[in-house]
Amino acid sequence: MMHWFEGPLAAFDTETTGVDVERDRIVSAALVAQDTAGGRVRVTRWLVNPGVPVPPGATDIHGLTDDHLQRNGRWPAPVMDEIARALAESCATGRPLVVMNAPFDLTLLDRELRRHRASSLTRYLDGVPMRVVDPRVLDKHLDRYRKGRRTLTDLCASYEVVLDGAHDAAADATASLELVRAVCRRFSTRLERLSPSELHSRQVSWHAAQARGLEAWFAKSGTPEAVDPSWPLRPELPAAA
Repeated sequence: MMHWFEGPLAAFDTETTGVDVERDRIVSAALVAQDTAGGRVRVTRWLVNPGVPVPPGATDIHGLTDDHLQRNGRWPAPVMDEIARALAESCATGRPLVVMNAPFDLTLLDRELRRHRASSLTRYLDGVPMRVVDPRVLDKHLDRYRKGRRTLTDLCASYEVVLDGAHDAAADATASLELVRAVCRRFSTRLERLSPSELHSRQVSWHAAQARGLEAWFAKSGTPEAVDPSWPLRPELPAAA
């Protein structure tokens, strides 16, 4: 019997103007889908002219300049609509959605929808459940005592997943998808009996516990910092943002 993590998966990733989900903008995004492990990957890409300057530090990471985005990117409103519809259509098929560090990408998309469409990701889903699989949450729970960073690059190295062209949305989404397959294979005895829906629910609790642990570590280090426990989507945009 084939486990679900060897079957159909989709993965979503964005590149952005920064790391503040309330204020930064999406400059590129990709949704990839694969019907079976080792099968052909189908890629949908979006390039966005965010309408705001891209900080040099962000360009240094993903290589997307103001000039390139102004020449080749599309205005955010129609792009965000297309992205949200594509995610909703994928989720409606029951295909699990892989998102590395899901609260970042999904919350940022939600804020862009609120900003440019007067809508939200929840409204686009219209009751369709997201069965999100976050390789970062999985790895932190299943191999919690392993030392070292847990960026996408680090996790791909740990699980021997090829990552070609890091910080390209399509490349990162594809690597995240393969990473989920690799993590689930390594810990199959602990995961194989969980359906995607059950695993989604478990990750809500796992991420909350991880957030509490990180807050405690910050406090112990003398640098108190709040860590949002919400997963896979942070609460509604604050009125001040």
